[in-house]
Amino acid sequence: MPTAASFPATTSNYSLPLLFAGQSQKEFFVNEAFSLIDSLLPKTILGVQDTPPTLPNVGDVYVVGAGSGEWSGQDDGLATFIESSWRFAAPMPGMAVFNRNTNQIMFFTSGWASAAEPILPQGGSVVDAEARIMLAELVDTLKAVGILA
Repeated sequence: MPTAASFPATTSNYSLPLLFAGQSQKEFFVNEAFSLIDSLLPKTILGVQDTPPTLPNVGDVYVVGAGSGEWSGQDDGLATFIESSWRFAAPMPGMAVFNRNTNQIMFFTSGWASAAEPILPQGGSVVDAEARIMLAELVDTLKAVGILA
């Protein structure tokens, strides 16, 4: 007797419900999945890359840099590996993701930005002037990533 095929009941990353053939009230499960997706959109990415990794895992997400090869034309998009192929989503202004490679949050406005560490004062006889420059750079950085207006 052949062994019955086994299918997962949920997706790999967020346990979103999957549909089965002949399932009743499918709209309940689809709406549940859409609701969870909507609430989980702040996303963790594995990094920023120009080309796809050679051995991706299902659910891997990257921000596409200067896309080439299979990612050509997808610059700044989110590339998600689903089952056996890449799916792409265009970012929207205000979208934020956590980059696990750099351990920082990236924000999208007209492109992806993240805060750069300001140059710290080095000491010397003009510490006040150096501190003012460093604080101005810090404020500019916080404005650039949307933390300050």
